[in-house]
Amino acid sequence: MRQVLQPRASFRPGRRRQQGIALVIALVLLVIMSLVGLNGLRSVTLEERMTAHTYDRSLSFQAAEAALRDAEAFVEANKPSPASGCNNGICAAPVPTATPRWLDASFNSWRSAGAVASGSVTITPQYFVEYLGNTFECFPGSSVLMTCRRYRITARSNAGADRAAVMLQSIYATD
Repeated sequence: MRQVLQPRASFRPGRRRQQGIALVIALVLLVIMSLVGLNGLRSVTLEERMTAHTYDRSLSFQAAEAALRDAEAFVEANKPSPASGCNNGICAAPVPTATPRWLDASFNSWRSAGAVASGSVTITPQYFVEYLGNTFECFPGSSVLMTCRRYRITARSNAGADRAAVMLQSIYATD
């Protein structure tokens, strides 16, 4: 008689030694990918805030430039020469020892210029003009002895609460 061999249980080497390392590696990779994703999201948010600030700063700068041009046109047309104080944005020569008007929080003689709008943001810049006198040479170094008036124009604009603010100054001369 022939002997019939019974099939043995299949033997798989190392099956008993597996401890779920694939699961641990997958979880570690998932955590790493989540951290990379969060870092990318934070970077994009920061770049968006920087872009918004650049837009606000540019708009405020353009509004302050427009206020300077409005003030220069006003000065050229009117050639004011106030003796003292300030009235509606037109001021006499500043006192050298006093706090500059643009730094004085109590100074309230700013004059509104034309509004500047872009999209949903509208800015109304302000300016004031300081008369510096009429003893300046119109053409320095020239033989023509003609004196000109000089004005210091200060303009400011603010795109709104917590947005960019810009202040500009120019010296304007006219005969």
